[in-house]
Amino acid sequence: MEQKKVIIDGPQVSVIIPTYNRPTQLGQAIASAVGQTYSNLQIIVVNDGGCDVSDVVKQFSDANIKFIDRPVNRGKAYSLNEAIAEANSKYIAYLDDDDIYYPNHIESLVEALENSDEYQAAYSDLYKTYSRQMPDEKRHVLGKVLEVSRDFDRYFILYFNHVLHVSLMHTKKILEKTGLYNENLRVLIDWDITRRLVFFTDFCHVGKITGEYNTPAGENDRISYLQRKEGGSFAKDFLTIRTSRPAKPWTKLKDLSIILTAQRLDRLAGKTVGSIWKETFYPYKLYIPVCNAQTNGLNTDMPNLVFVPAKEGSSQDEQIDTALGQCEGDFVAIVPADFAIEQMWIEEPLYGLIQNHQKKVAYSLDQTGQKNLPAVFRKDELLASRKKFSNLSAEESISKYGIEVRKLEPKEIPFQFDSLLKEAKEAEQNGCWREASEIYEYIGRQYKNQLWMNALAAQSLYKSGEHTRSLELAGKINRERPTVDTLLLEAKICKEQGDLIRATRLLERAREILNGVYPDGNN
Repeated sequence: MEQKKVIIDGPQVSVIIPTYNRPTQLGQAIASAVGQTYSNLQIIVVNDGGCDVSDVVKQFSDANIKFIDRPVNRGKAYSLNEAIAEANSKYIAYLDDDDIYYPNHIESLVEALENSDEYQAAYSDLYKTYSRQMPDEKRHVLGKVLEVSRDFDRYFILYFNHVLHVSLMHTKKILEKTGLYNENLRVLIDWDITRRLVFFTDFCHVGKITGEYNTPAGENDRISYLQRKEGGSFAKDFLTIRTSRPAKPWTKLKDLSIILTAQRLDRLAGKTVGSIWKETFYPYKLYIPVCNAQTNGLNTDMPNLVFVPAKEGSSQDEQIDTALGQCEGDFVAIVPADFAIEQMWIEEPLYGLIQNHQKKVAYSLDQTGQKNLPAVFRKDELLASRKKFSNLSAEESISKYGIEVRKLEPKEIPFQFDSLLKEAKEAEQNGCWREASEIYEYIGRQYKNQLWMNALAAQSLYKSGEHTRSLELAGKINRERPTVDTLLLEAKICKEQGDLIRATRLLERAREILNGVYPDGNN
């Protein structure tokens, strides 16, 4: 991979700042964008029909700032698309009006992207800042924690977003593939675009803390907070995002086709279809082979649903063969209409198949491993088995062709990292601090995310009474990437050991971070 030298005055970056009725906090956000060490910036501020903030913008006499002052509220997605249309840069970055960048934010992300041809997106780590809004609308910071410092996980992002929008930078060009922001969405707008990005690129995780995202304490007026309380609309947006499929070709994801076999589209089939829609997060299309007279029997507006014309009274084998001729997916799951759909019903066996590079392997969906159906297959192998042994039943042809339908083993289940993390948190809740620390350290060795895991282990070790090991881990983290929590922990142990000078220096560094100054360099 060719290495490129990055200079501060490199390719232009457009920083998009949408705002709505936060004039005091907006000034802090703009100031943090203007104060970047990276100079080639275009800063686009979009007033989404909120109060007049022109004076706030004008106080920054910076020629790089473009102000879009729209009198009508159209929503955040509309504002982002409006700004992207005005962006004339190589890279796009985002900054909400109540969040801030540290001076090295843009430089760190540009350096990561310019030094590799592999990535079209990068993200950094951020402090989660807990605050209370004061009567003068200024924020009183209550605390800062590094809540997440997670390495890129494509499968997990399909399920749940772990890349915060304020930490993200991507090429503008990739939006030609993903499409722009969905203006019909009111919540989870950032996850929608992040999820579509993973169809086309890996993300580079820059392990630096380069900013803060604000989390108001208690009830607040955030639009996203208020709309999350509207269960129906939130669920609709959630399902819309999970069924979103950018135009092909996809360069980083393989497609899944689900064939639902049913003698007729009755209430049971309808329930199964609804459950597939509700529970499936991997990108898919659902194919239902059925005669034309029955298509009206399924009353649903489910996206990615394809009715495949089939003869009335077709057998399951005939339905499978008919649907296979139209499936676009690299993987094919065959599911009877009476199959019980639960959370992770397809994602777990599919993950096993994706990770298993052996030929002629499929994974059972019912986890008994005793039958060849229902199961998920590589399409080319399933198709070959049916063509070669078309005179046999689907189950018989799969076996005759030599496809091994396996039961998923525990080590093949996805999200091992998250399962262990949950286990460690439960150990902490039960007061088993030593057990928790061992799990955190194991996760760091096996599943990366080592700085984050070491920080959690250091806290658990301290509470278990193992202060020497806790000090070792906290000190190592603070030399590489200090955080408020790890600085306070190291200072506490240093004080206990009588090293008051070092403890004082560590407390001063923690105080600086709380006051908005992120210190670089070593202890």
